[in-house]
Amino acid sequence: MKLFLNLVLWTILFVLCWPIAILLLLLYPIIWLLILPFRLLGFAIDLTFSMIAKIFMLPFQALGK
Repeated sequence: MKLFLNLVLWTILFVLCWPIAILLLLLYPIIWLLILPFRLLGFAIDLTFSMIAKIFMLPFQALGK
């Protein structure tokens, strides 16, 4: 569904202003490569906070069983 929505939006952009649509199509891989380290960093931070929360909750889970 997301792919279809992206295709429809890109087609509308192509009809309305084709130079921007072509530029976006050419720059998308470069933008994706620039954003990739930040996404990986966010994933690592999320896992770290999840692990810290599990460590703090471990005694309560052990007492509850």
